[in-house]
Amino acid sequence: MLTIPGAVVGPALRLIRANRAFVSEAGARRRIRERTLRPASYGPPSTLRSDVRVDVKRFGDWPVYTVSPTQRPAIGGVVYAHGGGWVGEIAPQHWTLAATIAAETGAVVTLPIYPLVPYGTAAMAQTGVVELVRRSIEQHGPTVLAGDSAGGQIALSAALRLRDEGVVLPMTTLLSPALDLTWSNPRIPLVQPSDPWLATPGGRVFAEHWRGDLDIADPTVSPLFGDLAGLGPLTVLSGTRDVLNPDAELLVDRAEAAGVTVDYHEGAGQFHVWALLPTRAGHAATQTIVHSVTRGLR
Repeated sequence: MLTIPGAVVGPALRLIRANRAFVSEAGARRRIRERTLRPASYGPPSTLRSDVRVDVKRFGDWPVYTVSPTQRPAIGGVVYAHGGGWVGEIAPQHWTLAATIAAETGAVVTLPIYPLVPYGTAAMAQTGVVELVRRSIEQHGPTVLAGDSAGGQIALSAALRLRDEGVVLPMTTLLSPALDLTWSNPRIPLVQPSDPWLATPGGRVFAEHWRGDLDIADPTVSPLFGDLAGLGPLTVLSGTRDVLNPDAELLVDRAEAAGVTVDYHEGAGQFHVWALLPTRAGHAATQTIVHSVTRGLR
């Protein structure tokens, strides 16, 4: 297993200007145009671990992949919404995480390739993911909903809608979730200097597209504003060098006040979606996600 020193991550992210789509409105608009003209590949890497199988089907206009364990009986499902700022396609790191979840938990992991900005909206993604969760329950049994970053926003909004429709999930697992697309938390500017990845100006541009016709504070768009009472258990991972961290802490406080069971893992000194990074801390965070899924399926 490849492991790189955690100390090199921050300088590397700054060197490659990982935040260039977020530090300015112009950068965000440029990223949208780039992805519109040259869509990124979304298929799986040519090699994944040998103890999983990847399949794909159409779900309306969406390609939907499943990653299934091949060396143990399937015991349930996971619907995983990938991150990428609502404009970035699924990345190899997401595939690696999905394969790890499938192999180590026995779950069949469903990976929807949902439409991105400027074509996709929060309501569109929520509706599709809700239906995929229902299908996973029918086909695979108990199902966990999970997502990272922008996918965390989709996952939590879908969990809220499922709750409203009478389906309480056994676990919703969120890695560095985007929760409030107003970007108005007063603590964000305090965290911003330490975050080499995300920033408010571009985030607001992406959010404005993603909200579609809905108000930015609608829980479909910003699930932090939803009524959390009656949700199933949550697992939340958030690093302290992530501008989304202040909202993650708010989510934990509000969920616990609403009587929701929350398992919160705050990564001191960790970056956005650090469980996707090949560091010691990243590998440990991946195992936290695996354990969360396992608890939800048993």
